Amino acid sequence: MNSSLEQLKTRFTQALVTAFGSDFTETDPMVVPASNPKFGDYQSNVSLSLAKQLGQKPRLIAEQIVKHLEVTDICQTPTIAGPGFINLTLEPAYLTQQLNTIQIDPRLGVERTKQPQRVIVDFSSPNIAKEMHVGHLRSTIIGDSIARILEFQGHDVLRLNHVGDWGTQFGMLITYLREAYPDALTTAGALELGDLVAFYRQAKQRFDHDEAFRGASRKEVVQLQAGAEDSRRAWQLLCEQSRREFQVIYNLLDIQVTERGESFYNPLLPAVVQDLERLDLLEEDNGANCVFLEGFTNKQGQPLPLIVQKSDGGYNYATTDLAALRYRIQQDGANRIIYVTDGGQANHFAQVFQVAQRAGWLTEEVEVVHVPFGLVQGEDGKKLKTRSGETVRLRDLLDEAIARSQADMATRLKEEDREETAEFIAHVAQVVGLSAVKYADLSQNRTSNYIFSYDKMLTLQGNTAPYMLYAYARIQSISRKGNIDFEQLGADAKILLQEETELVLGKHLLQLGEVLRDLEQDLLPNRLCQYLYELSQKFNRFYDQCPVLKTEEPQRTSRLGLCDLTARTLKLGLSLLGIQVLERM
Repeated sequence: MNSSLEQLKTRFTQALVTAFGSDFTETDPMVVPASNPKFGDYQSNVSLSLAKQLGQKPRLIAEQIVKHLEVTDICQTPTIAGPGFINLTLEPAYLTQQLNTIQIDPRLGVERTKQPQRVIVDFSSPNIAKEMHVGHLRSTIIGDSIARILEFQGHDVLRLNHVGDWGTQFGMLITYLREAYPDALTTAGALELGDLVAFYRQAKQRFDHDEAFRGASRKEVVQLQAGAEDSRRAWQLLCEQSRREFQVIYNLLDIQVTERGESFYNPLLPAVVQDLERLDLLEEDNGANCVFLEGFTNKQGQPLPLIVQKSDGGYNYATTDLAALRYRIQQDGANRIIYVTDGGQANHFAQVFQVAQRAGWLTEEVEVVHVPFGLVQGEDGKKLKTRSGETVRLRDLLDEAIARSQADMATRLKEEDREETAEFIAHVAQVVGLSAVKYADLSQNRTSNYIFSYDKMLTLQGNTAPYMLYAYARIQSISRKGNIDFEQLGADAKILLQEETELVLGKHLLQLGEVLRDLEQDLLPNRLCQYLYELSQKFNRFYDQCPVLKTEEPQRTSRLGLCDLTARTLKLGLSLLGIQVLERM
């Protein structure tokens, strides 16, 4: 179903061509949602942008556009304001027709994309032998939401977890464990991940200060890369131990992701260097093979090199990322590749993308996008850390959110003199706690840092997950109180919009498709959060001012239909954020 915005843009283009000729077929009609309800539902200031080109006053241009604008089936008579703004207000009859159409559509009127793509979303990316910490939270949650939205739109999405499972750190760790805890290298599950992390820290300290240990570690890396059986076995055990722990968190957060770590691309690294050498892109700099970048300079103003092979013949992150990009284009057949990492990696990806373009791997047919995000900060405005100054473990953060949610719920049940089973309380606490963490992150513009506050994210008021979950649960309580089965309302349950709050709610329900289409391009999940927050607000106003169960027919059935449509829209929107709804709270 084409949205009202799409239909109006088409009608405006037709009016422009009729009024001024076929040269205006490609002119942007500049139809956008109105900035203020007093101006109607949509506005266009295209007449102002055409004034110089046509040599006419904007208001005269607006009058000619309106004269040829056929929108009586969608809008009330268009009005012209100020120097030439065209204001449009949707007809209630059109709104009810659209609402009754989407009411019987499982996708709520959101069309699948007409041009499905093969999309890779690279997100989460923890390091083996290290615990997932708060720094992995944003990549994991934002990447999952983007993947969900693109999948719903009809794209073929491959969710990749580019874990750090290769390199010098493994030579260092294996060398240390051979001395300190050899069972960990031969027996599955001999160590907890927390213990492994502690050994990793000790190994790093030895590596930094003990030259003999450093040499042994580098020899171990060579053995590992050469495929020595005992080294490979030890490496696999360390990876499996970490994977099990990562999966606990992914299960808790309901994250689906396919692991394809750095080791996957290791056999492909020599071919990357050979390709760049064959294309005369490689230059030697202090014994290292580099590509000198255009537009990137060092402090002295000289071109900056991207090292793809170190002076000792080894490779680095840039080589691996080039191999991954090349593989994703040539083997996975990706049309669009999205990297969800912190903003600090923007330069790195810009450099990798440039080299891939100059090598001819990355063509105009493939879009690469870096989706940057800011830091998670404590309430003191500094990077979120524990009291002892360590990075917060992600598992601890999630467990505390659930515990606080359960404590809040216990207080509320006591105030309401309500009894619930332990299973019900545990389930609600987990859903609310995890949803609160996810939503607090996703509701921020991802490019900004944000303050992590359990108190703010768990409140039932404001732009929070509990506020949205409560709006959904409130609708389900209407169903229980009235003994109503929303699914049995059927196609005969026509929605009528008579009160102002009904009109406002109805208009908002029809905007989901527009929000998702924009999000498909700008990859900003906070826009969907804002839409759902406003939907919850508009529903609550409607609910407060328009009786549902105690009103007469046909209004009763109409309002039940509006309630159901709101609940389904909330459920769908929240699911695209990775958030589960609750029938009762």
